[in-house]
Amino acid sequence: MCNAFSGIAVRSGRIYWKLGMDGHNDIVKHFKLKDDKLGNLCPFEISPRNEDYLNPDEWEFRFDDGTPDWWKASHEKACWNAFRKWKRSAYAKIRIREARNPRHPFNIKPPKQITAKHINLLKQWDSVWDSVWDSVWDSVRAYTGSLFKLSRGQWKYTSNIRTKAYPFEPCVKLWKMGLVPSFDGKMWKLHGGKNAKVLFEISKKDLEGYNGNS
Repeated sequence: MCNAFSGIAVRSGRIYWKLGMDGHNDIVKHFKLKDDKLGNLCPFEISPRNEDYLNPDEWEFRFDDGTPDWWKASHEKACWNAFRKWKRSAYAKIRIREARNPRHPFNIKPPKQITAKHINLLKQWDSVWDSVWDSVWDSVRAYTGSLFKLSRGQWKYTSNIRTKAYPFEPCVKLWKMGLVPSFDGKMWKLHGGKNAKVLFEISKKDLEGYNGNS
C-alpha cells in the first residue's frame, strides 16, 4: 500500500509526483511514463516513521521495489527536493490546529431545542447531499473536508453544485453545534449527545417543503 509522499524517480534524475496522488501506478499512468529500459523507473515513498502526518517524528525514504543498480546519491537528493515541494503544498491546504484537535460532535453539548436555524441547515445539507454522486460525502467526510483549504474545482463528485463557498458547510455547522444528520431513505434525523440520541426527525418530503417558519 502506497503512502504519501509517493513518487517515481527515473534514471535521468527527474522525479514525477502529483499532489493527492499516492499510488505509483496512478502516477505512471498520469504522466504516461514508459519503462523502455528494464528498471528505468524507480517508485519510492517518503513518510513519517510514526505514521502520524499531523505530528510526524521523522520522515523516512523507502524504495518500493528495491534499489536499482543505477541509483546514486543525487537521485535521492532529487527525491527529497520534490518531497519538500509536496510538503509545502500539502500542508498549506490543511487547517493544522483543528486537524490536530478535531471536534467530536457527540462530545459537544447539543442545543436544548431544535429550531428553524438547525432545520434550515439540514435542508441545505439535504440539497447538497442529493447532488453528490453516489452519496460519497457523509457527515464525517464533510467535516474532514472542511479541514482542507481547497479552492473550487478541487472538490470531487460535486459537478452539480454551483457555489464559491465550501459546499458541505451546512453539515459542518451542524457538526460544530453537536448535531449529526442521518438519512435512512425516507427520514432525516439529527443526533446529538454522548449516546447519539435522536433529537429531531422529519421526512424528506416535509423537509423539502419546510419554509423556515414551522
